[in-house]
Amino acid sequence: MAYILHIETSTKQCSVAIGYKGKCISEKKLLSEHYSHEEKLHVFIQEALQEVNLNISELGAVSVSKGPGSFTGLRIGVATAKGICYALDLPLIAIDTLKLMIQPYLKKKDIDFLIPMLDARRMEVYTAIYDNYENCVQQIKAQVLTENSFHKVVGDRNCLIIGNGAVKFQNIKPKIKAYFSEYIYYPSAKDMCLLSWKHKLNRNYQDINTFEPYYLKDFQATLPKNS
Repeated sequence: MAYILHIETSTKQCSVAIGYKGKCISEKKLLSEHYSHEEKLHVFIQEALQEVNLNISELGAVSVSKGPGSFTGLRIGVATAKGICYALDLPLIAIDTLKLMIQPYLKKKDIDFLIPMLDARRMEVYTAIYDNYENCVQQIKAQVLTENSFHKVVGDRNCLIIGNGAVKFQNIKPKIKAYFSEYIYYPSAKDMCLLSWKHKLNRNYQDINTFEPYYLKDFQATLPKNS
């Protein structure tokens, strides 16, 4: 079965896509400050399937964005993906969130490195560095941004900075040759389709019983300001 359900909930954007042999054929998404993943995710799944007249039993796999990102968002997305896999006896595919973020920008002219950033509060971001051919040259980590960040790795070469953590970096006037997209890019399920298809062809699946989201950092609850 060549159809894959894709789930992405690592940020305040909730998105679902149906892929067929690596191509997105249906997408549903909502960017909300209120993190409406729990109420929207299952609705989006049903709507995406209906849009292409596909029964959930026709799926060949479920793919989920595994993190890093929002603790609550990742937990909801992974729990939903695992639940569907359990119910239908489907394989589970997990995609690095930062890697899926660079997909729309690969092989962009005059760009040597892609640096996705997800906001991790204050001046910290979840980030990694990829070259223009998808090779990871600096592994995923939580990093406190300074004006000197990434210079030792990228030198004087051109870098495209993307994600909801990019504005932080732009505001401190980094010393690298940094270029920023005109809009804030949030991870999207449609950008998982080709990556997931490659995983399926290689049978690169997760153990449903043991798989957990890649939180990167321990969860820290924040107390209300008036408490």
